[in-house]
Amino acid sequence: MTDLVAIARSLFVSGKGLLAVDESVHTATTRLAEYGIPTGTEMRRQYRDLFIGTEGIEQYLSGVILFSESLAEKGNDKKLFPKSLAVRGIAPGVKVDLGTEPFPSSPQELITNGLIGLAERLEEYKKQGAVFTKWRAVFRIDGDTLPSSQALHENAKRLASYAKEAQTAGLVPIIEPEILMEGKHSRTRARTVIEETLNIVFSVLEEHSVDRAGIILKTSMALSGSESRKKDTPEEVAEDTISALMKSVPRQIAGIVFLSGGQTPDQATENLAAIISRAKESNAPWPLTFSYARALQEEALALWKGKEENIQSARLAFLSRLAKVSSALR
Repeated sequence: MTDLVAIARSLFVSGKGLLAVDESVHTATTRLAEYGIPTGTEMRRQYRDLFIGTEGIEQYLSGVILFSESLAEKGNDKKLFPKSLAVRGIAPGVKVDLGTEPFPSSPQELITNGLIGLAERLEEYKKQGAVFTKWRAVFRIDGDTLPSSQALHENAKRLASYAKEAQTAGLVPIIEPEILMEGKHSRTRARTVIEETLNIVFSVLEEHSVDRAGIILKTSMALSGSESRKKDTPEEVAEDTISALMKSVPRQIAGIVFLSGGQTPDQATENLAAIISRAKESNAPWPLTFSYARALQEEALALWKGKEENIQSARLAFLSRLAKVSSALR
């Protein structure tokens, strides 16, 4: 377990964070279509190579989360993506859940699948070069009724089962209980749900004998719902986010990474800077960094449009955003 703890902690190098390019086939297809980019296996490979193949990303990234198909894909440099990352000192990771489906006892909520056959898949991912993994659970806020206790506990059990399997396989688990930004809820309600969700998750992790020191938490920020018309200031987001985490996250975990879901690149950058500042003021016990997908990709994809002649300008935009997000950590 010592090696897992060391690997987990190595992802929290000063000024560096994680890039998520772990979109499923469906999500990647939808994402590319938003920018008028043709879809298919080869275009998904080019999309990932746009980011992984950018020179200089090792200045800002300690790890990259891949989708499973990408572990066997090669970049334009003819190197397998995991190898291309590893030689630059960037840890390759992989999303291991198999997506969500409606929760039977509460169909408006979601449950994450992927435990069947997980041990065998983890063994294969490790052979392909992955050193860490990620499992995402999704929770929607609707007034005081959602998320339901049943959905919280069932998703927490699956997160814990995954984390235990990953550690047994010698891979670092990143647990991601995401609180969706969609909805009319207040920031205060988001803070409460984050706190309640994480208290349940860590209680269930304890029941499953998961080693806290060898896990990473990927969490949402406390944000008002996207339909609430409330514009949170970075300081408000930071105050409520750190407050929720201080009341729910054990100090022993390897660290916390933030997701950017629903935020613009600028919002995700400014909110992260305020959270880092607030964490320092509060003497937060864990290292913090980013694990962004869309907030790091958006500007580059808008320039690239799937065309070879736009790769250089798109990569420059990607590096520029990476530099801004990295600066937010200081």
